[in-house]
Amino acid sequence: MRKPSTRRDFMKNVTVASVGAYVGHGVAFSKQALSANEEINVASIGVGGKGGSDSDHASQFGNVVAICDVDRNTLESKGKSGKFQNAEKFTDYRELLAKYGKKIDICTISTPDHMHAPATLEAMRLGISCYTQKPLTRTIYEARLMATVAKETGVCTQMGNQGTALDSSREAIAQIKSGVLGTLKEVYAWSNRPVWAQGPGRRMTLDKFAEQAKKDDAENADKLVAKKKEEIAKAMERVDWKNWIGVAPQREFWPGIYHTFQWRGWWDFGSGALGDMACHQLTVPFASCGLRDPISVVAKSTGHDFDSFPASAVIKFEFPETSERPAIPFWWYDRKGNKPPMEVFEKHGITKVSDSGVMIVGEKGTFYSTDDYCGNYELKRVEKVKVDYEKAENKGNNDLNNMYELFRAKRANDPKIAKSNFVDRAGPLTETILLGNLAVWAAATGGADGSMGEWGEKVEWDAKALKVTNLAALKTPRVADLIKPKYPEGYRLD
Repeated sequence: MRKPSTRRDFMKNVTVASVGAYVGHGVAFSKQALSANEEINVASIGVGGKGGSDSDHASQFGNVVAICDVDRNTLESKGKSGKFQNAEKFTDYRELLAKYGKKIDICTISTPDHMHAPATLEAMRLGISCYTQKPLTRTIYEARLMATVAKETGVCTQMGNQGTALDSSREAIAQIKSGVLGTLKEVYAWSNRPVWAQGPGRRMTLDKFAEQAKKDDAENADKLVAKKKEEIAKAMERVDWKNWIGVAPQREFWPGIYHTFQWRGWWDFGSGALGDMACHQLTVPFASCGLRDPISVVAKSTGHDFDSFPASAVIKFEFPETSERPAIPFWWYDRKGNKPPMEVFEKHGITKVSDSGVMIVGEKGTFYSTDDYCGNYELKRVEKVKVDYEKAENKGNNDLNNMYELFRAKRANDPKIAKSNFVDRAGPLTETILLGNLAVWAAATGGADGSMGEWGEKVEWDAKALKVTNLAALKTPRVADLIKPKYPEGYRLD
């Protein structure tokens, strides 16, 4: 393996390469369609968890030349598998892109949420087409910027909300857009997530551990602390914690509460149940009901500490009138059992409610889906009409179909082939969804004994300008921090 240059040289080279390829004035890369036999080179950033399947799927359609993961165990395991044996391994995606940027056609990005934008922006600015997991970003501004850079560079993009590639969800969008439900009235979504830990008071440090050890077992406290230090040191031999933290504020590594899966429940790294699942569940409502540019959000929650997301929340979004529908609300509920009131369902003939689902209420009828992707659905009080829609090219399942769509787009040099591209779908959808977390942030006070609290402060929103219009009146601190992050030295946002 070639020894990398110094970090100063590396960052200078990346900056020069980025500026040379992308100058921020709408100048796209020179592109051309690829022949059917021309090889597509792939890099995968994040190859564990969902990144395991994303990289596997990409390897079915392209040649994997490099892989990156901050967990050396995951990285080495993936590097031993068939189609990855010749891929060079990295724990820092910036070093991967600095070395292979000109050789890569497509990059998959399957990291924790807070690193989606840094890695994807760097790749796009080098002219690389990107498949990035949902939610597209952790913050609203990053989602807007990702769409802007995708458009200005002309690269092909796709977000990993695989329900977009389900023929049934595409049919559902066409059904609703046909007007079969009549005038649209309201939209509901409820999720059984989180299935990971959330709630206040969860951060752990050595000092906190030592303090608790002295209270619980003063005689053996020093031994317990020493043992924990050994455990942490051993774990960090295999995890590149500095690169895992990336653009987030520094904090101590602690086994089991961040890496591998538990990062979703932390404000600095994830986007909670809303960010995790709404990109799936809103695929049909967003596209068929025009759920763009909400004007306000308000929430109530079981309480949080501005560090970890609450165990459960309810959010109400308000959308203004458009030329195609009147003003409508969208209601979100998360945590298993936290659903709209039963009477909401009963008046539409629904007596048994799924753990997760979506309901779109119209004047004439109701759309009801019982799964996360709006794939299984039925229409209440109305019959389906004949509609036309573009079916996905079937490669085996909707996950593979969604990935293949990006490869089709790349070969044809047509970003619009990928239905969940950043410009038309993924960016605006992510902006809408993440606004809800501003309301959750402003609803930090829960009820007694972990129950749902009262409604928090309403956040009024100017979607075009990405501004909270009543920010000065809000008592909740740091609401604007969830709009646009600040990246530390070594990472590029704007």
